[in-house]
Amino acid sequence: MFPCIDTLGAASAHERGQIYGRQAQDRIQHSVVTYARLFAACGIDWASACERAMRFEPVIAQVDADLMAELRGMAQGSGQSLGSLMALNCRTEILPPTFLTDAPHLKEAAQAASVANRTAGLPDWLADAPWDGALKDGECTAMGVTAAASRTGQAWLAQNWDWMGRQREALVLLHTQGPSGQSITTLTEAGMLAKIGINQSGFALGLNILRSHRDGTRVGVPVHVLLRHLLDCCSVAHARERLHALQTELGLGFGAASNVPCADAEGQAACFEVSPAGWAEVTPTEGVVVHTNHFVCESLLAEQAPMGPGLSSHNRLSTAGQHALKTPIGQADLERFLRDESDGFLSICRSPDPSVPPESRVESVAGIVMHTQPPAMWLACDVPSRVAFESVPLAAAFLQFKGLQDQAIAA
Repeated sequence: MFPCIDTLGAASAHERGQIYGRQAQDRIQHSVVTYARLFAACGIDWASACERAMRFEPVIAQVDADLMAELRGMAQGSGQSLGSLMALNCRTEILPPTFLTDAPHLKEAAQAASVANRTAGLPDWLADAPWDGALKDGECTAMGVTAAASRTGQAWLAQNWDWMGRQREALVLLHTQGPSGQSITTLTEAGMLAKIGINQSGFALGLNILRSHRDGTRVGVPVHVLLRHLLDCCSVAHARERLHALQTELGLGFGAASNVPCADAEGQAACFEVSPAGWAEVTPTEGVVVHTNHFVCESLLAEQAPMGPGLSSHNRLSTAGQHALKTPIGQADLERFLRDESDGFLSICRSPDPSVPPESRVESVAGIVMHTQPPAMWLACDVPSRVAFESVPLAAAFLQFKGLQDQAIAA
């Protein structure tokens, strides 16, 4: 199981960040080294990435000032600069729209960025080896199941997170809280505020990266900040209201494209596609909604940036759709879905391709299944076809915090 960091007993947002930073110090450094090379391959040195990320500080503070306090605490606890923590949390906004396709014109800029990083003393985990395009292949496949299509009568959410196998060593399970006071458990890359998770209300969400040709053209809410903000919601309807508020009432909008699949204790499920141009909702078909790594909402189709053939997004969506037809769906069915290897190295369950350099192999870093009522999470901490799904101890953290709430109410 991945290391667990519990910040629920902290007295303030800053202290939550300090606890997180101290306990995940080595893993945060691992994330910094990983993303420094990734940005460099896109022609962006780490100092420039940090500078770009700091532009998002006013937006994050407007969404939730406590998140900036937490990031400052995390920087203090981990020994990293605030800019480095911001760069990790704004990684989707820093990556260019061309990230999921080949961009040979970036070779000279990538070399210059690598030299700048090396001059600044930042280690290169590829040891100056040429960047391999395989790192841009393969991403996440998700499924949300409503109560109507569920074996248990409650909604489910499941996904594989496909990324550089190296980042498995950076993952942490974070127990934290939202502004409403309810507890949250999220599986995330060390240094990031959130990624895939579930809260005390039984609201669960995930992430599929998308690429819009407008990514990086405006300073809007960063994707990983949005995930942490939405993890304070109590339902799919509540998440819909918050997206509307961020886009329309506050006028902040979104800095880059992604899809947020979600499900709740009321038995609902949906996917929310966001982009700098706006957001749209994918509703379930026959009680099930699936998503991969391209826009499917008609209002956002024109936002789609080019994708490389190795991404396999359309093929994986088709395969996921076949699994979605096999209702009713329960935990065993979702684990089977996440272990689907029917398309070889481009499958829903992605094993590392031995034909590419070891440091460039993309794989299913983890598989996640979440049940909404009662809230529950199971993790496959490796390629899902290789390992069992293990139960994550949510209840202790949730009940511990609920006890503190009850005491406060009684007082």
